[in-house]
Amino acid sequence: MATATPRPTPAAAPAGGTRTDRVPARVRRQLPVSPWLFAAPGLLVTGAFILYPFVSTLVNAFTDRRTLVPGTFTGLANFRELLHDDMFWTGLRNSTLYVLGVVPALVVLPLLLALLVQKNIPGITFFRSAFYTPVVASIVVVGLIWVWLLDERGLVNALLAAVGVGRVGFLSDQWLLLLSAMAVTVWRGLGYYMIIYLAALADVPRELHEAAAVDGAGPVRRFLTVTVPAVRSTMVLVGALSSVSAFKVFSEVYLMAGPDGGPAGEDTTLVMLVRCTGTGLTGRVGYASAISVVVFVVTVALMLLVLRADRREET
Repeated sequence: MATATPRPTPAAAPAGGTRTDRVPARVRRQLPVSPWLFAAPGLLVTGAFILYPFVSTLVNAFTDRRTLVPGTFTGLANFRELLHDDMFWTGLRNSTLYVLGVVPALVVLPLLLALLVQKNIPGITFFRSAFYTPVVASIVVVGLIWVWLLDERGLVNALLAAVGVGRVGFLSDQWLLLLSAMAVTVWRGLGYYMIIYLAALADVPRELHEAAAVDGAGPVRRFLTVTVPAVRSTMVLVGALSSVSAFKVFSEVYLMAGPDGGPAGEDTTLVMLVRCTGTGLTGRVGYASAISVVVFVVTVALMLLVLRADRREET
């Protein structure tokens, strides 16, 4: 006769009770909303300083609101007015030229600078700090320094006059002023994007450079065939960030051209136009909001364009 197999008896609970019993009762009774309480401060700040201003600007763009007047709904009237506003087209032209002039320099020059400071040679730490100093410096201080340098009585014109070239109107000529502001933006952004490239270059295997060197590739060829493909995604990131920053430029042009945007306002950018139009006791808040919406749409389009171009190269 077969005997029944005895069933294993469950293990005895530890002397201190089960793991659930050892959890404090106040933790077991916590409310489902407890995680949201921890996130509440960050959500409040985001809502108060990002979401609410964005929604408010979007709503005001379709009204005739002024600084002291609530305004009424006007539909697309502000956007139709933009099409016939010469200052809007001037600002759009200058902002577009700023992107075309600044972005290529900020994509290539920081990469070359990162390659230089990547080497571990004596004193290189000093140069890394020196190149990054303009990033942490106040933009107001940087702008004033460059204004003093490029003024008609500044150091640069004094040197040009000393060698017989003559004084140049860096801050009085329409195009020279815009180019001077671009130079300040590039000079100030070199250190920031250099750090991004340094992080990307640290992940490039040295074996690739050694293999290319064995095959007889020189420094330029190794740069084009090894370094550039390895950091291409970082170059796309830098291009997207610098494009958005360049299109929304304000401080450099404002400090060098003044609140009026240079001679006859010919160096005004879109963000400067938003400031001039929407501030003051009689500021046209609704019209300035419409310009802000255009700036937002163009910056998003720039980022999507850069990302799409990157995807095409990958395929």
